[in-house]
Amino acid sequence: MPKRHTGLYVTLVTITVIALAIWYSTRPKPIEVAVKPVEKGDVEQTVANTRAGTVKACRRAKLSPGVGGQISTLDIREGDRVKAGTLLLELWNKDLRSEIALNESESRATMANARAACLQADVADREAKRMLRLEGSGAVSEDAVDKSVTEAQSRKADCESAKAMAKVSAARADVARSQLERTQLIAPFDGIVAEINGELNEYVTPSPPGIATPPAVDLIDNSCFYVAAPIDEVDAPRITIGKIARVSLDAFGKRRFPGTVRRIAAYVLDKEKQARTVEVEVEFSNKDDINQLLAGYSADVEIILDEHRQTLRIPTESILEGEKVYVFKPEDEILEQRKIEKGMSNWDWTEILSGLEQGELVVTSVDRDGVEDQAMAKREAEKQP
Repeated sequence: MPKRHTGLYVTLVTITVIALAIWYSTRPKPIEVAVKPVEKGDVEQTVANTRAGTVKACRRAKLSPGVGGQISTLDIREGDRVKAGTLLLELWNKDLRSEIALNESESRATMANARAACLQADVADREAKRMLRLEGSGAVSEDAVDKSVTEAQSRKADCESAKAMAKVSAARADVARSQLERTQLIAPFDGIVAEINGELNEYVTPSPPGIATPPAVDLIDNSCFYVAAPIDEVDAPRITIGKIARVSLDAFGKRRFPGTVRRIAAYVLDKEKQARTVEVEVEFSNKDDINQLLAGYSADVEIILDEHRQTLRIPTESILEGEKVYVFKPEDEILEQRKIEKGMSNWDWTEILSGLEQGELVVTSVDRDGVEDQAMAKREAEKQP
C-alpha cells in the first residue's frame, strides 16, 4: 500500500475512534428504575376516607365543677391512671361541710323529738282505749272518755307532724350534700388523666351558656379505641356495618391494623368549601393493638367491598394518569410506555384486565427524573431486607 494511502487510513481510523469516544462519553446515561413484576394475587375493591380520620377513645369525659370556686384539693397529675370513683379535684367547700353538719344535727334533733312525740301518742292511745272500756261499765263519765280520745288523736297528730319535720330536716341535709358534690370532680370510669387546667388555689368558673371553656380535667378510657373517618357521600351507600376494614396510622408507617365497621352516621356532614361526607366508625379487631394506640392519632381507613383472588395485578403506584404504565424491557434496557385496562383497585394493588402479561416488569419509580417513553434504563439493585 502506498505511503499516502496508509496515512489516509490511519487518519480515518483515528477520527473514527475519536468520534466513538465522544459519542460514548456524551451519550445519555441509563437511569436506574425500581421495577416490580406483573404477578397473580388477590385484589380488593375498597373505599377510603376523603380526609384524615382520628383515633378516638370509646369513653372520654371533659370534666368541670358544677359551680365556681377555688381549687383546694388536686392530688392528680397528667398521665395518672385513676379508678372510677376517685376524687380528681375539689373546690373550697368548708362552708358547705359546716352547713351539712348543722343540718345533720338538726335532723337528729327533729328525729329525737319525733320519737318522743310518738311515745306520748302511744301513751295517750292506750289511755283512751282504757277509758272506753271503763265507759261500758259506767265507771267514768262520757265527758272524760271524750277528753281522753281527743287527747290521743292530738298526740297522734303531733307524732305525724314531728315525723314530717324529721323528713324535712333530712331532705335539707341531702340538699347540702348535693351542693357539696358540685364542688367535687369524681372519676366516672377507669382511665388516664390526659389534661388538667388549673392549679391549687386557682379560681375556676363554669362555662357560660354557649361559650366553651377548657375542662378542668380531661379523662380518657384507654381500654377501648376506634377510628372515626369521613367517607365521601358517593361511597357511603356501599358500606354496611360489619364490613372488614384496614386502618393505617402515620405513627406506625406501613403497618395495617385490622378492623370492622361498627357505625355509619345517619346524616351527611356539609362543611363549607369541603365535599359532603358521612362519618364512619371502625373498631379494631385485635385487642392487643389497642395497647399501642393513643387518642388523637391521625388515621386512614380502607373498607373492603369486594375481592378478586389470584388475578393479574401490579402495584397501584406504578400507574400513571390515563391508565398508562412504563414497562422495563431488560433485553433492550429501555422503557416502553403502555396503555392498560384495569379492574379492581386499592392503595396497594390494581387488577390488570389487558395490556400486560405475567412476568413483565413495570416501573414503580415513575416520579424519578428521566423516566419517559423509550428512555434508556437499568434495573435498580433491590435493597436487602
